[in-house]
Amino acid sequence: MPRLIVDGSNVMGARPDGWWRDRTGARIRLTVQIDEAADELCGRLLDDRSAEVVVVHDGPPTEMQLLRVHVDFAGHADDLIVDLAGPGDVVASSDRELVRRCEAKGATTVGAGSVLRLLGGRGD
Repeated sequence: MPRLIVDGSNVMGARPDGWWRDRTGARIRLTVQIDEAADELCGRLLDDRSAEVVVVHDGPPTEMQLLRVHVDFAGHADDLIVDLAGPGDVVASSDRELVRRCEAKGATTVGAGSVLRLLGGRGD
């Protein structure tokens, strides 16, 4: 089953909203926004509103109340994202090296800006 795999740190970093002043808060806000928009994101990016969504963040775990999204944390999220990625998956990141590695495994990629545009004004 195809998945949407989001490079949470990369997408968070693409939004110039002062996230660096409160990284934990910004991580939670973005992940909750993705959770709330998961059906729409999957419908637009995978043509399957019920596809699994995984958001991967760098750093230590943060507790979140999520309904739809699975969240993972890793010391180096890129390596975990590459391990997860495969044919049929869509990986959301603007990290060129990560994109290259995921595409080599058969995944499709979209830039961080694509996810932010689809999220629109949610939570801003």
